[in-house]
Amino acid sequence: MHEPGVRMNGSSPGELCWLFCCPPCPSRIAAKLAFLPPEPTYTVLAPEQRGPGAPAPASAAATAAAQPAPQQPEEGAGSGPGACSLHLSERADWQYSQRELDAVEVFFSRTARDNRLGCMFVRCAPSSRYTLLFSHGNAVDLGQMCSFYIGLGSRINCNIFSYDYSGYGVSSGKPSEKNLYNDIDAVWQAPCIG
Repeated sequence: MHEPGVRMNGSSPGELCWLFCCPPCPSRIAAKLAFLPPEPTYTVLAPEQRGPGAPAPASAAATAAAQPAPQQPEEGAGSGPGACSLHLSERADWQYSQRELDAVEVFFSRTARDNRLGCMFVRCAPSSRYTLLFSHGNAVDLGQMCSFYIGLGSRINCNIFSYDYSGYGVSSGKPSEKNLYNDIDAVWQAPCIG
């Protein structure tokens, strides 16, 4: 017999009931288990948001952590290499130099459900014929994955294209199964920089 307050496999009976019975729809169960968006670990700024003549920032860990989140640029704002800048917070755990950060291009793509997705193109191998489309895990965002992408692309000699799911990082919308399908469709059709 179970003692009161004893947890089975890390979950109480009430938590298990909430997970599977409220409401009992497979997509709701998937959403409760699959989507764990972290607090955003990065911001994206268009050139006009940095100010005239301002240099593109380095990892800006202290600056990004100390400043309030800026208004995000619109889709297509500052399209072109280096137009938008990436600001990483301390939680992003950047492991490389400014030179590697300069190889990271950020921009937005729009889904059929009108969500705006933060996208990242990491140019690890400029002469590479291949680009890997990478869908990250369910509890991280692009800021946390950025260092990993540079290491991966350098090891396999290919460029990396990735995106944040709806509701993750700087992407708008809510994480859901339907949005996930629209997210991957939108990035598959996005013009990859390179």
